[in-house]
Amino acid sequence: MFALFGALLTVYGVVSDPSIYRRSLGINVNLWWGLALLVFGVLMVLFARRAARLQAIVSKETPPARPNPPEPGHGARRS
Repeated sequence: MFALFGALLTVYGVVSDPSIYRRSLGINVNLWWGLALLVFGVLMVLFARRAARLQAIVSKETPPARPNPPEPGHGARRS
């Protein structure tokens, strides 16, 4: 979501009229914040993919937990 909003804001900053940035001392705020959001969003996507990949590797290496069989004479019901 951050990357999408960042891309939209960056495009708007590129195509917008420079005269609207007089109040912000001539700094194209939409462009710079759009780039910041775009970079942040891309980093979050990369970290999420990395975490998913590492979790898949870890889950392949560790066998599924099996319950221990009950010891003879413990927990068995006697009629």
